[in-house]
Amino acid sequence: MTNKNVVDLNGKVALVSGAAKGLGLVISQTLAAAGAKVMMTDILETEGRAAAAGIAGARFRVHDVVSEAQWEQAVAACFDELGGLDIVVNNAGIEHMKLVTDFTVDEFRRVMDVNVTGVFLGMKHAIAKMAPAGRGGSIVNISSIAGLIGVPALSAYCASKGAVRTMTKAVAVECGKLKTGIRVNSVHPGVVDNDMGNAFLDHFVELGIMPDRATSEATFIDAHPLGEFGRQSDVANAVLYLASDQSRWSTGIELVVDGGFTAQ
Repeated sequence: MTNKNVVDLNGKVALVSGAAKGLGLVISQTLAAAGAKVMMTDILETEGRAAAAGIAGARFRVHDVVSEAQWEQAVAACFDELGGLDIVVNNAGIEHMKLVTDFTVDEFRRVMDVNVTGVFLGMKHAIAKMAPAGRGGSIVNISSIAGLIGVPALSAYCASKGAVRTMTKAVAVECGKLKTGIRVNSVHPGVVDNDMGNAFLDHFVELGIMPDRATSEATFIDAHPLGEFGRQSDVANAVLYLASDQSRWSTGIELVVDGGFTAQ
């Protein structure tokens, strides 16, 4: 028996939302490096087009994930321009840090709309086109350890990422019972060394929860037993595993990539 250790996505088509920069860009690069053709989507057109130009076989589409019509169009474009759709990574999301007493209802609803409704629409329209195509596939929803535990000043974000976690499980069971061949899983990163991770540390100081940036950084590094923040590639490689056939018997799981943060 041959043990194939290299992930091969040749012949696969992937859609990655929120792909213009940061984690979404690294996920797109990782999937493309494994052989997938990638449709990168984002509301940031200039950055998105520049990013896609640097990835072989990638396309870019302007896409607001809270728009149902734009989700329908983005999924259809994968079939029309790239020949199908096998992998969807619901990565687009926002983080808004405020004490709960200072949050406005509109701010709360905006976080929920992007982080939850955006993922719901992505699954709805991807499955509607993928299931009849008969190719099966993989949907990977980017959640967070904030969907597993409580974090101060992140009440809306925690609520949204917790919703993504359980919604993922519900849709995974549904797809399995209906024999669609589509697997649905979530990835839960800890603090990652990127723009969002750095803003997270800064906001703790701004809100008076931490006295200064050095303390904020040291506190959260210490909270990860492996003693460091994650890299974007750590999360992208988890997505790659779930996107590939190597995870063929995994659906409805929460893959935690957090340096041991939530193991304590």
